[in-house]
Amino acid sequence: MSLPFASALKETLRQGYRLADLRADLLAGITLGIIAVPLAMALAIASGVAPQYGLYTAIVAGTVIALTGGSRYSVSGPTAAFVVILLPVTAEYGLGGLLLATLMAGGILVAMGLLKLGRLIQFIPAPVTLGFTAGIALVIASLQLKDLFGLEEMDNSAHFFVKLLDFVHLLPEISWGDLSVGLLTLFTLILWPRLKTPLPGHLPALVLGTSLALLGSQWLPGFEVTLLGDQFQWTHGDESGRGIPPVAPAFVLPWLMPGADGEPLGLSWDLFTALLPAAFTIALLGAIESLLCSVVGDSLTGSKHDPNAELVGQGLGNLAAPFFGGITATGALARTAANIRAGGRSPFAAIFHSLMVLACILVFADVLSWLPMAALAGLLLMVAWNMSEAHHLVKMVKTAPTPDLLVLFTCFGLTVVFDMVLAVSVGIVLASLLFMGRMAQVTESQPLTAAERQELDLPETIAYFRIAGPLFFGAAEKTLGRLTQISSGIDAVFIDMHQVPTLDITAIDSLSSVVKQLQKDNKQVVFIGLNPRLILKLRRVGLGKGKLITFARSAEAASQRWKRLQAAC
Repeated sequence: MSLPFASALKETLRQGYRLADLRADLLAGITLGIIAVPLAMALAIASGVAPQYGLYTAIVAGTVIALTGGSRYSVSGPTAAFVVILLPVTAEYGLGGLLLATLMAGGILVAMGLLKLGRLIQFIPAPVTLGFTAGIALVIASLQLKDLFGLEEMDNSAHFFVKLLDFVHLLPEISWGDLSVGLLTLFTLILWPRLKTPLPGHLPALVLGTSLALLGSQWLPGFEVTLLGDQFQWTHGDESGRGIPPVAPAFVLPWLMPGADGEPLGLSWDLFTALLPAAFTIALLGAIESLLCSVVGDSLTGSKHDPNAELVGQGLGNLAAPFFGGITATGALARTAANIRAGGRSPFAAIFHSLMVLACILVFADVLSWLPMAALAGLLLMVAWNMSEAHHLVKMVKTAPTPDLLVLFTCFGLTVVFDMVLAVSVGIVLASLLFMGRMAQVTESQPLTAAERQELDLPETIAYFRIAGPLFFGAAEKTLGRLTQISSGIDAVFIDMHQVPTLDITAIDSLSSVVKQLQKDNKQVVFIGLNPRLILKLRRVGLGKGKLITFARSAEAASQRWKRLQAAC
């Protein structure tokens, strides 16, 4: 049995990789690198760490996942969905804690892939996914208020509602320079797609925002803008500077990186158990995000990904990245879609994207230090808007049944007020209960009509019940209750189960109790049209032993058997 590993790369090489494919992937990779550099830095900052760690994630995790994953077109790196999970981890355990939690999550993802849990994504209902995604988008947007408005005293680690109150109180202290740069960046991102040029909007938006920041600071009195180099500095050996260091990611041990107190984190069982819930949360969201990204990639290209190989690849990427300073990575939907639009044909496009990010670090590190923080905030606001899928949300609100809307808004509210894991857990349980309620309403037991009895030539001494729908714990009592209301003049009970696809143990126990009562009353019980698999289940609990219980393929066969039995008596 082969392990789920690198299926996308194997498929690419098996089909043949030509020079034209290499050219297309290289161009797509350059385009993706331009998009990924500012996004990776902005997402790292939003997660509470220095911007270079987001770039290291795109380089290391992006390459490893492309080499070992199961999706041909997916591009992986830091994504906005993780910000609300990673920021509290960073605040409590520092960079070292975040890297260690990522490492643990990588191991969980590999285990999920090896256990072939990739198909379980289909059991998460759309209202749950859309609810927590929209909730995460709102939280991410709230995290950008500090940099967009230049509110240095605003506490981004506070609870969502506390943060909003803090924002209202600090409004008189708005930095109009930061706000102007952020709005210019945001408006450029909104309007740029209308030009329908192949150049992604991230680059012109950041160029315009940075130009306004630099020119405004020179020419306009009181026009102050916080730059990336003002907020982040680096030290590498005897060298130091502003912004990000112009060096490639180097090997580090995650537990030797600084904790929240600035000292090396260290390793202990208590730390492991404390980080385990966050690691499971990261793994769960990583699995959902990466598999959804792969599904979207399939829909855009007509390809088919291997979900278990994708989980293994995502796990290996998150196992490798922390040893080079990389934070959590997963499949990035926007970058995957951009890869497909740019003509990417294989996992090599994602590898070239990682190499482009590495080149930007080595060549343009000094230039990146001049990026305004407000421009990066505007960029993330656009990411949050796209992530919210507002058009899909509005459509679902207009068309979805009330129970689905209950699930949607429950997940949305819990994500904003508490966290994503609680939202997904409650959402899935609530959706499951509502689904079982619907199925219980569908399952029913009905007697034959007079015309049907006449057609089968059934005597009045035979009671005939037709059960339709799944028999499970939610439907068993209501459906089988009719079978206990048999009059004393009935000699036999025919139970037609042609339309029963499944039986759970509760239904089997209930059916067993009903049949035993009928046996005590000396009534013949005939099961009609039952699936052989379900007959085996009934025989295992003793339903099928004795002369009073028989099985028949059809109503006609049961009727004829009854007539022969009566004739023999």
